[in-house]
Amino acid sequence: EVQLQASGGGLLQAGGSLTLSCAASGFTSDGYAICWFRQAPGKGRAGVSCIRMNDGSTYYADFVKGRFTLSRDNTKNAVSLQMNSLKPEDTATYYCAAVASPDWSYLGLLVDSNSAVLEHAMDFWGKGTLVTVSS
Repeated sequence: EVQLQASGGGLLQAGGSLTLSCAASGFTSDGYAICWFRQAPGKGRAGVSCIRMNDGSTYYADFVKGRFTLSRDNTKNAVSLQMNSLKPEDTATYYCAAVASPDWSYLGLLVDSNSAVLEHAMDFWGKGTLVTVSS
């Protein structure tokens, strides 16, 4: 059974840091890309960042560039999203998802420009983890 398990959410003050983890099981992630999305209260789901598991290439949405870093650990079939300089507007439920054999360049375009299409491109989803940033 394919599973993605997101963890690491919590409550913190603006300016703080938090690391989210996404552990994959039931498939070997080498041929996949794993992406993070977030959904703020009352808003749609937005793409945050994606990583190609075979070489660690990454894409980031503009609103997190320079603050968030996505990395992989293939030995653990997992990824980590390091979030720094957090803002109240980063408050959301964060989800990880995986897509097999992605068109990597196209995925990069979608991260910044079309979260709805990016969302529908995903093959597997994990449950969310809530991040709350207070001002």
